[in-house]
Amino acid sequence: MIGDIVVVSGLPRSGTSMMMKMLEAGGLELLTDGERTADDDNPRGYYEYSPVKGLARDSSWIPQARGKVVKIISRLLYELPADLRYDVVFLQRDLTEVLASQEVMLARMGTRVEASEQEELRLRFERHLVELEEWLAQQSRFRLLPVAFADVHEDALRAAVRVSDFLGEVLDTQAMDEAVDESLYRQRQR
Repeated sequence: MIGDIVVVSGLPRSGTSMMMKMLEAGGLELLTDGERTADDDNPRGYYEYSPVKGLARDSSWIPQARGKVVKIISRLLYELPADLRYDVVFLQRDLTEVLASQEVMLARMGTRVEASEQEELRLRFERHLVELEEWLAQQSRFRLLPVAFADVHEDALRAAVRVSDFLGEVLDTQAMDEAVDESLYRQRQR
């Protein structure tokens, strides 16, 4: 690995758990705690590490992530300590799919989302992605590999090879390919 820490990031519901599963299958060690268990929305698990949620207040756990892969939602990338280097595999997904997936997840929890709320969320996500892209381009501590969720489902082996090359690791790309479950590409737009 070139960076100190490998980060899988993206918007919520963008395929970050899928990429964590791929990297685990490929042979990398993950930093997770298993507190958030698999459910109907992520039947193969969330691959989260709960201290990540408090990253803005406490980054003392970051040294535990050295040489490992940790999932950090895109809005928290700003909070990562400046004295380390990060290789970021950034999942990109069509915003219509992201919003549809979130709507289904919230409905399972008994929460109804109004159309106006969906549109406001879309606009917030769009602004966030533009601002984040501009900010990341100015940060020398980050190396970034954008990975489209739809492209992984179209050709997971090719995506696995790209990720392996980016990380400078000899990963089991065949196992990474096999870790992608096509049945979990729900709310497909293309």
